[in-house]
Amino acid sequence: MTGEDTISAISTPPGEGGIGIVRISGDNAIEIAEKIFVAAGGKKISELPDKSLIFGHIVEENGEIVDEGILLLMREPKSYTRENVVEIQCHGGSMPVRSVLRRTFEVGARPAERGEFTKRAFLNGRIDLSQAQAVLDVIQSKTSAALKVAQNNLAGQTSKKIREIRGEILNAVAHIEAMTDFPEEDIDELAISEIDEKISAQISNIEKFLENQSTGRILREGLETAIIGKPNVGKSSLLNFLAKTERAIVTDIPGTTRDSIEEFINIGGIPLKIVDTAGIRNSDNVVEKIGIERAKNYAKNAELILAIFDTSRPLTGEDEEIFELLKNRNAIIILNKSDLPQIVPPEKFSNIDAPKISLSIKKGDGTGELLKIISEKVGKIDFESAFVRDEREADLLRRAIKHLSDAKNTITLNIGIDFVSIDLHSALECLSELTGDSVTEDVLNEIFSKFCIGK
Repeated sequence: MTGEDTISAISTPPGEGGIGIVRISGDNAIEIAEKIFVAAGGKKISELPDKSLIFGHIVEENGEIVDEGILLLMREPKSYTRENVVEIQCHGGSMPVRSVLRRTFEVGARPAERGEFTKRAFLNGRIDLSQAQAVLDVIQSKTSAALKVAQNNLAGQTSKKIREIRGEILNAVAHIEAMTDFPEEDIDELAISEIDEKISAQISNIEKFLENQSTGRILREGLETAIIGKPNVGKSSLLNFLAKTERAIVTDIPGTTRDSIEEFINIGGIPLKIVDTAGIRNSDNVVEKIGIERAKNYAKNAELILAIFDTSRPLTGEDEEIFELLKNRNAIIILNKSDLPQIVPPEKFSNIDAPKISLSIKKGDGTGELLKIISEKVGKIDFESAFVRDEREADLLRRAIKHLSDAKNTITLNIGIDFVSIDLHSALECLSELTGDSVTEDVLNEIFSKFCIGK
């Protein structure tokens, strides 16, 4: 166990709800709970068996009842943190849970820091660092597919693959050290060749991880998707259709959308972060001009652009400006208002290298085909694969590849087998940082600072 002081925090979201939960973890968790919770029938919490669930009342020091609730007891090491853990379930709402939390502080607990419960689970060896970060991904997952990937990582899928790679490298190191322990023996050229092949194989395995780097980020944060077009072409209607709700105001008045509106949608399990932008046109309105500039910036930075054109009206210079924004970009051209008499033929868009679809968002014609094209653009993902979570992990993997490549170069140059071992140890250090077997306190603090207080 970590041997630190006892912490407590509210583990349910703020606001009104059926129940609120206050979690206590540490050596004195049971003692603290016993001071504020009176169990039904006068039972002592310290005498309850592990995994006990009991009804009672949370009380003030003078015996006044704060709330009624249920207490769950989990003794070390069979708990989330591998410490003594007590969870008190009271009525949901700001005042009841805050009052229960206050009482835990008054009798000896201290406020938990962000992610401190999960941090203790990591420090106490219940999970490794990759699994700890997967906890946050489970909480923040936006689609069932993203949740599945996060749960796989929480179950140790990524950690298992990294440890397999580490095991192969350690095997090569052991082989080298066995050879250097007997300098009087001739170095076996066949053994050196086998080590070289083993290193190449692990470089390939790590590169497969890096191939999924952008996919891992997209599953976690969503594919940045911008809806652009001039005013009144149907941008807000498209957002509402994709979001399946009246998310944006739709009127015949040009310039209704002056700021960007964000919404997450699910396409084939991939979360798309859709941004409905202000209509691109020349405007003297200061507020609208800011929105238009933002729209152009979103178009420049988006990973996917949904560009809408109204083919029932003649093209203008504003449309030409949008054409420029689409050059060499990942985009889908949407020719909207197909239910009206058509003035602009599809050939006008032939110079734009992007899929094109005619539809009527108002009538719903062609919307199914649009979803199919978006899904094809997003691509298929093997949700059972292991994914690089963030740039920190990607950097560690790239550094590991660099050290492994240095080891191969050392073998090729015949500098000395012991120098190969040095490079391999450096690669192992990078992989150890990824799983948390070797990591600095500053890195841990940065990682867990992204968690909520009660987790």
